Amino acid sequence: MVVPLDPEVHPTEIERIDVAPTNKRENRSLYQARVKIQPRLVHGTYRRLKWWIMAATLLVYYVTPWLRWDRGPGVPDQAVLIDFPGRRFYFFFIEIWPQEFFFVAGLLIMAGIGLFLTTSVAGRLWCGYFCPQTVWTDLFIFVERQIEGDRNARIRLDKAPMSFDKLWRRTAKHTVWLVIAMLTGGAWIFYFADAPTLAQGFVTLEAPGIAYMTVAALTFTTYVLGGHMREQVCTYMCPWPRIMGAMMDEESLVVAYRPNRGEPRGSVKSIAADAKLGDCVDCNACVAACPMGIDIRDGQQLECITCALCIDACDEVMDKLGRPLRLIGYASLAGEHRAAIGKGGDVRPIRPRTLAYFAAWSLAGLIMLYALVTRPEIEVNVLHDRNPLFVKLSDGAIRNAYSVKILNKSYATRSFNIAADGIPGAVVSVVGVSGVAGVVPVLTVDPDSLRSFRVHVTAPAKSFEGVSTDIAFSLHDINGGDAVHAETIFRGAEK
Repeated sequence: MVVPLDPEVHPTEIERIDVAPTNKRENRSLYQARVKIQPRLVHGTYRRLKWWIMAATLLVYYVTPWLRWDRGPGVPDQAVLIDFPGRRFYFFFIEIWPQEFFFVAGLLIMAGIGLFLTTSVAGRLWCGYFCPQTVWTDLFIFVERQIEGDRNARIRLDKAPMSFDKLWRRTAKHTVWLVIAMLTGGAWIFYFADAPTLAQGFVTLEAPGIAYMTVAALTFTTYVLGGHMREQVCTYMCPWPRIMGAMMDEESLVVAYRPNRGEPRGSVKSIAADAKLGDCVDCNACVAACPMGIDIRDGQQLECITCALCIDACDEVMDKLGRPLRLIGYASLAGEHRAAIGKGGDVRPIRPRTLAYFAAWSLAGLIMLYALVTRPEIEVNVLHDRNPLFVKLSDGAIRNAYSVKILNKSYATRSFNIAADGIPGAVVSVVGVSGVAGVVPVLTVDPDSLRSFRVHVTAPAKSFEGVSTDIAFSLHDINGGDAVHAETIFRGAEK
């Protein structure tokens, strides 16, 4: 049935509406069915770079828990360890305590700003080279290629009926995938406990149950995400492709096809016969190499992770044809526009946005470095008793009680003399430590530990005026070193 949209509309500008019978329902899917992507192996600069990055990142991930770092007796010697029972985070010579979690927060802030910086300069550089999903997917595809062959062989195998050859190849591939996935989960749990001890307990079935559950969960997710979902994770699950639009501008580097060189397209024979055709021979090598299954010649797309494999694929073809390379290459949209109008195609990574990101990243890093370098080895925290605030003794003197916590971050036992400054004639005593009159209490704290002391400060009633006065506890290392001070108040009766 033809229904005119408007009486004033031209007869050709009408909308055709096919009205289906009301007793029938169309069986339409809300989602497009996935087309399995089988990327082809390419050789070139960016493929070699991705091999090196994949090897380096996997080596760091799997080997780091086994590195040792001597911190002295009684302290874990694992170089990188997240020790939840001991409430510590060890990173080589750095030790982070729970109250210093701001260091971890600072690292996360730096990582976020760094991601913004790299994205504004070079687009989805993280996605194409360093993202764990990209690295493990590359590894899984490498295994698949070794067992089932390159792209054409895998496509033929998919279409072939089940046979012994297909069965053993598929079985071998999935077995290796599962082993890699299990090793991935196994490596992760070693960051949270002593790796050799946990590995021995894991094999002998004596490890904690949470270790087995963690390995099982990570094995499943690695196998599914890296082996089966692949590009769907980047397109549908990851939020970064949507966020990157706000981080990029026309000067950001992206992988781009140069239509001014490639268009109009034509086959090799057509190009040889017609000088008006561009360099693109429409061979689809760039599409076959793309792990996301897109055609970069269609312009910028959400799915593109800027892995640059299409650059290597196109360069292989251009090299065989004796034509200039980089028909597809890294470029900025503004740079390409400048090149098209004859003003040069230079790349401009230094601009206000990138300078602002770099300044923020540097500032966060300098603050972190300063806090790390200047943090004291000894920290003192004083908490005044709230009930009672003070006790009046029989001789008229006033006594206040405090909980003094001393944190010794060094790997040696430390002993301190403690005194109270601010009230003339005040006497300090420590419950269970000193009881001899005239003797300055000595507080001993074990290495890399926190110890709490019950401290009493007694002062003559006439030694201060008002309801309260400020005092400071001073701790002096008996073996030398700087004194540590902690301020608090001394409470008394209202006069």
